[in-house]
Amino acid sequence: MRNLVLILFFLMVITPRLQAQDSIVLQFNEYLGYVKKYHPIAKQAELAIGMGQANLMKSRGGFDPKIEVDYARKEFKGTEYYDELNATFKIPTWYGIDLKGNFEQNEGSFLNPAETVPTQGLYSAGVAVSLGRGSWINERMATLKQAKFFREQTIADRDLLVNQILFDASLTYFDWLQAYRDSKVFINFLNNAQIRFEGIKKSAQAGEIAAIDTVEAKIAVQSRALELEQARVRFRNKSLELSNFLWLNDNIPLELQSNVIPEEDIAADIDSTLEILGKPLDSFTVQNHPKLKSLGFKIDGLEVDKRLKINKLLPTIDIDYNFLTETPEFSNSFVTDQYKGGLTLQMPLFLRKERGDLRLAKIKLLDAEFEFDNAQIEIRNKVFAIYNELVSFQTQNVLIQDIVTNTRALLSAEERKFSFGESSLFLINTRESKLIDAVLKQNLVQNKYYSAKAKLFNSLAVNPENL
Repeated sequence: MRNLVLILFFLMVITPRLQAQDSIVLQFNEYLGYVKKYHPIAKQAELAIGMGQANLMKSRGGFDPKIEVDYARKEFKGTEYYDELNATFKIPTWYGIDLKGNFEQNEGSFLNPAETVPTQGLYSAGVAVSLGRGSWINERMATLKQAKFFREQTIADRDLLVNQILFDASLTYFDWLQAYRDSKVFINFLNNAQIRFEGIKKSAQAGEIAAIDTVEAKIAVQSRALELEQARVRFRNKSLELSNFLWLNDNIPLELQSNVIPEEDIAADIDSTLEILGKPLDSFTVQNHPKLKSLGFKIDGLEVDKRLKINKLLPTIDIDYNFLTETPEFSNSFVTDQYKGGLTLQMPLFLRKERGDLRLAKIKLLDAEFEFDNAQIEIRNKVFAIYNELVSFQTQNVLIQDIVTNTRALLSAEERKFSFGESSLFLINTRESKLIDAVLKQNLVQNKYYSAKAKLFNSLAVNPENL
């Protein structure tokens, strides 16, 4: 009978498969590809770029040519008081200069003498120039420059948003994988406990061992069954958490079916999927980080705003000069002694509003520069710390693998001694519990190693192009 027990111990399956034959493996790169393509936050990140493009188009509208037509007519009791037509075509240019063309045709019994023009109308062509405020920078120039910086900033912000959702999705996948591996561990040891219980039960029936040993073996089976049930609940809950990141094209959320399992051998695929393969520490340059790019474009926009506020300290000096002619088809008809012009001068006495706006602009700029400096140091130190973690986890993985191997060897030796009657069931259960703890710890260390790679991916703010 003891030979039967020995044979049963040697026939124990060390790593039985958890999945059935119809299980579907959700690969890590396939999963992240779905997240990047269909997740609402990833789509929302793409909308930010569209917003930047729309804002740039809007700001360019400040330089669009404009046609203005002003027509007024008054007639009362058979008398035409006035009939006035004023049509203007304006072309705004970059440096505060507006090119203008104008046509006036006015008539009537009570027309203002200043508005009297030839019967066929009067043409004019000229410019409006700002010599003080608005000369070297004005609202439309500043708005366009800021819109260009904002567009580039939205691209960097898009990369940050996509990277963050992929980072969160990766951590969830690794937790899901750990829960799956833990479930496999308890299935394996439940099978072992059941085989051991059957062998001991037959030995007790043959009178070779005490009947009380069957109780201890039964308790081991029940304990393993309890641990397996708890592991299965964790795995189902992690599957639900993973479902939060899975969507269809029509914004329809997905829920993982019970036969979907994670890809187990992902160690070689993580670096290539997250595109952190071949990124040694000495290749890291903080200047290319998307967050710093975003803050840099923000600072550039605030610099433009500060220059605009400085320009508003100048007095308003606007000059308007137009050549007049009745025959615009002849270029030599525009002569300097036929003109219409004007000068506008405006200067606030205390400039309190303008000086206050400038002070606020300087404070905002200084605040953004402080944020940039702080982010630069934080990113650098975070990346260095993660590289240290990766080196440490590589060592930890080797150590925990040796611990698992040696603990398994101790359990096998204890089982062999038990088959010869030189050990006890208590010692076997103790050795097995140590092995379970070691394997679970190995799964945990492996998960932390994968998570450290995801943290490196997040700290570098990579937006994978091949997903």
